[in-house]
Amino acid sequence: MSDMFDRLDSIDSRLNEINEQLMDANVVNDQNKYKNLMKELKALNPIVETYSRYKKAKDEFNEARDMLREGGLDREFREVVKEQYDESEKEIEKISDELKILLLPRDPNDEKDVIIEIRGGAGGDEAALFSGDLYRMYNMYAEKMGWKTELLSANETGIGGFKEVSFEVSGDFAYSRLKFESGVHRVQRVPETEAQGRIHTSTVTVAVLPEAEEVEFEINPSDIQVDTFRASGAGGQHINKTESAIRLTYLPTGLVVECQDERSQFKNKDKAMKILRSRLYEQAQREAEEKIASQRRTQVGTGDRSERIRTYNFPQGRVTDHRIGLTLYQIDQIMDGDLDEIIDALITADQALKLSAEVSN
Repeated sequence: MSDMFDRLDSIDSRLNEINEQLMDANVVNDQNKYKNLMKELKALNPIVETYSRYKKAKDEFNEARDMLREGGLDREFREVVKEQYDESEKEIEKISDELKILLLPRDPNDEKDVIIEIRGGAGGDEAALFSGDLYRMYNMYAEKMGWKTELLSANETGIGGFKEVSFEVSGDFAYSRLKFESGVHRVQRVPETEAQGRIHTSTVTVAVLPEAEEVEFEINPSDIQVDTFRASGAGGQHINKTESAIRLTYLPTGLVVECQDERSQFKNKDKAMKILRSRLYEQAQREAEEKIASQRRTQVGTGDRSERIRTYNFPQGRVTDHRIGLTLYQIDQIMDGDLDEIIDALITADQALKLSAEVSN
């Protein structure tokens, strides 16, 4: 426990150092340094504020304890002091638990924007339609969170779904909220294309990639083959007139990214590079994490895209997250972007596992 408070005192001191540096004109004029300090300040503030609450509760507890030990209190005032003593003791325990969670090793990607890739799996047209439903669900959730979304690439079907769709979500702690969505999403319902009214089971794969900046993950230009071609599908009159579509092939691995949604070849290339960089960054991280077996065991979901994580059963109106055994009979609200209850439960379960691992170590 003393180690925890040593860390908290150190964080408190660091916050004061940052605030002093932010008043330095040289720092303010150095955009990169200023940005990094503000990012660190934002991460440390919740810890310091919670620690301040702890110290206040501790002071109130000590004051009440000393008064009770000294005695000489009339009965009515003693009851008031005893009540303060009990409340402070409970508050100390509660805030201690909060601090333990805040001091858990942080995922360095939590504050990042994300790229979400949704692909239809087993189920043909029905899987493509459900890909469209999930795309809508995540867009509605982003809107509720005050985040921005931008379509990066889409391969549409003629019936309103997507064989594949990629889009960017930008906003505070987007990755921290969406990272548990990676995996296989299964849907059970009567497809619009089913004339007999039979329930079908289809699957859709979701990948949530932390967006990588150029400075974080550099790609050698000689490792990329760039091809241009004419866009196809829905997109207006321009699609067959210019070769605005871009195909990037990362030669060391053969990874291919295509983008054809913009009229500008430059914009398509920029979006394709953003997807490619994030895929390679995520792959590198995944390989590094796999070397740390203990870390992999202390996660609710590994983010493995082959892992079935959730089932959406429309006839029964329920959604089940298989990783934590959570079932909610709120399928309409969830498909309209009300994901907080599921996401909060996943985050809580992940924190509990990590706390357990910390204790065992």
